Amino acid sequence: MKNLVSFLFTFLISITAFAQDSEWIELFNGENLDGWKLSENPSSFSVADGMIKVAGPRGHAFYVGEVEGAEFKDFELKVELKTMSRANSGIFIHTEYQESGWPAVGYEIQVNQSHKDWRKTGSVYSFQDVRETYVEDDEWYTEHIVVKGKSIKVYVNDTLINAFDESEIRSGDLGTKKLSSGTIALQAHDPESVIYYRSVKIKVLD
Repeated sequence: MKNLVSFLFTFLISITAFAQDSEWIELFNGENLDGWKLSENPSSFSVADGMIKVAGPRGHAFYVGEVEGAEFKDFELKVELKTMSRANSGIFIHTEYQESGWPAVGYEIQVNQSHKDWRKTGSVYSFQDVRETYVEDDEWYTEHIVVKGKSIKVYVNDTLINAFDESEIRSGDLGTKKLSSGTIALQAHDPESVIYYRSVKIKVLD
């Protein structure tokens, strides 16, 4: 009986650990851009060696796959990426597909270590910006974005660098630049910006 109880206890721990691990869902399959819809300049996005390479004129890769019907409200997004010298990119949240131009819906979380734009990685672009840099170009790092209710928290390599509260920072009509729900998009900013993404995974929150 004692052995049975011990076995069941171990089994339940294993099941719990598995459930926790399985909460993260990878949106990039490592082989191609299935599940992503490219706008404006599709050639700015390619896949090689298990990575998304972003290099070229302005364009965006919008997630349109099966996970949650590509409609996310409260979630954690963890991206593994590296920027090359003078690169600029962004990760859009609560956005929607747009054929051209900078996405008008949702917020951009900045990706930029050394581009001339003073808004650096972790900025909630033009709403609550970060001037400091926390990683170097040509260095793999994680950008972890937690969206819940009216708040956005941005972590770089597990360090919280920006905590944005929409209800405190601004009031009234935010137009389309607001937290609601929507998909994820990765940005190609300009031909001089080269960025690599090797993981884009999401955890949907209750």
